[in-house]
Amino acid sequence: MLITKLTLKNWRNFKKLEVPFRNRTYIIGANATGKSNLLDVFRFLRDICKPAGGGLQKAIDDRGGIKKLRCLQARTDIEVRIDVELSEEADEEPIWTYSLGFKPEGKGAQRILITREVVTHKGKNVISRPTALDRRDDARLTQTALEQINSNVKFREVADFFQEATYLHLVPQLLKHAEINGRTAEGDPFGQGLMQRIAKTSQKTREAKLRRIQTALSKAVPQFSELKFELDKVTGQPHLMASYQHWRNHGAWQREDQFSDGTLRLIGLLWMLQENTNLLLLEEPELSLNDAIVSHIPLMIDRILRQQKSTGRQVIITTHSEALLRNPLDTNAILLLETSPDGTTARLATDDEQMMMDAGLSPADVMLPKARPAEIDQLGLFT
Repeated sequence: MLITKLTLKNWRNFKKLEVPFRNRTYIIGANATGKSNLLDVFRFLRDICKPAGGGLQKAIDDRGGIKKLRCLQARTDIEVRIDVELSEEADEEPIWTYSLGFKPEGKGAQRILITREVVTHKGKNVISRPTALDRRDDARLTQTALEQINSNVKFREVADFFQEATYLHLVPQLLKHAEINGRTAEGDPFGQGLMQRIAKTSQKTREAKLRRIQTALSKAVPQFSELKFELDKVTGQPHLMASYQHWRNHGAWQREDQFSDGTLRLIGLLWMLQENTNLLLLEEPELSLNDAIVSHIPLMIDRILRQQKSTGRQVIITTHSEALLRNPLDTNAILLLETSPDGTTARLATDDEQMMMDAGLSPADVMLPKARPAEIDQLGLFT
């Protein structure tokens, strides 16, 4: 199952937005146009569905409250609304739709109340709120049906889908220096828990995944030889060990806290691509990586998607990378975010841009320059 369409109202940068998604979608745009905020919609829905410590109110609080979530351009209509369509394939009619609207009640404690929660399955209503019971007891409107196992029975498939969304923006320093801050952020967005994730995987599966990663690293990292998993004999902490060709016969071994940032990010990316989550959100996977490696990221993603086609895997990527966008990507899979006085907008390639890419130009030639700030040439005059 895939997210095939997203409609937003008053969500962060976006006063109004309607965009399609495919099996893999590349989101581009200048800094601060809202690429991360667009991915955060799916993290928000995941956080609502979390079985422990989730729910609408916490998801809002974790983002700084409704004032931080609501678009600054929202003046008279202050409702925040998210509509999602889910289909089996990118170009098919939706099987499920989920619509959620909420806003502050406007009095007293300023509770955040649901203004709309509608679920449909193959065009037929499954749930529609507020109900008469909700109106008699508005405390019920502080919780979504999505987060309640007694209420989402008829659309548990949707809740499970959102709950499995995985976001990755691996920060190597947090993984290398876990002792500085032992607390891992909820959902582990920065890859701090990568070692624990690897450790919890069954031995047979773990070894198979690490063998594939080892093969990739041997092509991408000079002098890399071998990758293995081990538990510290004293502390029991999980570690990755890598050996490199060396003047000594048996080479030299390094632990993950000695890996280069790029090597760690590549390992994290390759591991997450092998996970069986329905929706993978990748934030700028090109960071710390050589352009030659970055240029192969779309190929790796496409290959994984083909191998996991039966699971309906979907990957959504934000990027600034020219090397990544040099690939002959599906031109309908590139979303360009652009700023306007009324909030950020998003669009696919125009007919003219499609023609240029069909003629052989890459998205890096046609689409990426449109993400270039208008006055960027003046930056070099900074004093």
